[in-house]
Amino acid sequence: MNFVEPIRDKEKLNELKVLLKKQSARNGFLLTFGINTGLRISDILPLKVADVRDKSHLVITEKKTGKPKRFKINQTLRELIQSYTAGLDDEDFLFTSEKRPKPITRVRAYQILNGTARKVGLSEIGTHTLRKTFGYHFYQRTRDIATLQMIFNHSHPSITLKYIGITQDLIDQAVDDFSL
Repeated sequence: MNFVEPIRDKEKLNELKVLLKKQSARNGFLLTFGINTGLRISDILPLKVADVRDKSHLVITEKKTGKPKRFKINQTLRELIQSYTAGLDDEDFLFTSEKRPKPITRVRAYQILNGTARKVGLSEIGTHTLRKTFGYHFYQRTRDIATLQMIFNHSHPSITLKYIGITQDLIDQAVDDFSL
């Protein structure tokens, strides 16, 4: 299994957003939606317009855990959803394949994200990077590991810190600052 990282550098993240938007509105929206919700790709791809249009919260059953999840959609994302879904029907998938009337596959999402990320000099990028990027920046902004742990449905704060790469950052920093 490949180990993927969050995108820590906001400049690189913005470069990636711009490139994906140039490819298509769908590709740009996929990144933006993922990094603003922290949902797993398996929960993002099957979403339909009706699931998010004119909604303050996203309500799903997580595919991996089978648990219900209610997630607040922030104002910026609500505005992007409104713009992105204009002209789409409620029954349309948010991330429709160009080849068939179904959502893109997890493999296709990986190809889109990873291929474009490489163009801006990012490696170790996969579909899980969206969720980890959300977590990393949420933690950097709030330092609230307890809330992030609840959002991610993790059993312990140490799992969440490791998941978003903070544990490794702290270890690396400690080693950098240590010498005999």
